[in-house]
Amino acid sequence: MPDATELELTAQELRDANRDSILDTEFHRGRATLVADPPQIRPILEHLKTKGYTFLASVHGVDYYPHEPRLGVLYELLDRRRVERISVKARLHTEDPRIDSVVELFPSAEFQERETYDMFGVVFEGHPDLRRILMPEDYEGFPQRRDFPVGGEPILFTYNEEQSYGKYV
Repeated sequence: MPDATELELTAQELRDANRDSILDTEFHRGRATLVADPPQIRPILEHLKTKGYTFLASVHGVDYYPHEPRLGVLYELLDRRRVERISVKARLHTEDPRIDSVVELFPSAEFQERETYDMFGVVFEGHPDLRRILMPEDYEGFPQRRDFPVGGEPILFTYNEEQSYGKYV
């Protein structure tokens, strides 16, 4: 992991290129995270790739319910030469959760972006094949969002068995 000083220097390099690209930095328990402005995600990841973070380990969604902006997209990048990892986080509003696709930069993002779209409803602009990957095509809703109804069958207990299904023998 880059230390806190290197994280701040990297954030400043990105801010020098575009003043509004990095909103914040987080360094907690040895984990370095850049909080990115969502429209700037592609140039930020391009810059980090030139610095040696050439392996995109994962792209995943997060739901920060009840806080807004509620949805997050987390990119985990790895510099295999220096064995360092850095995270880039972008927060999106639920009304229009859109962010640029990074499949052209990192081909491994193709299926990970599809999964994030399928589970959280984040639309990746410019994705070559953005469609559901885990749920049926006609499925409505996004099951990993925290406000998604859990549903299921009622559980039968001795105190409610007659109201639910009748006497269980």
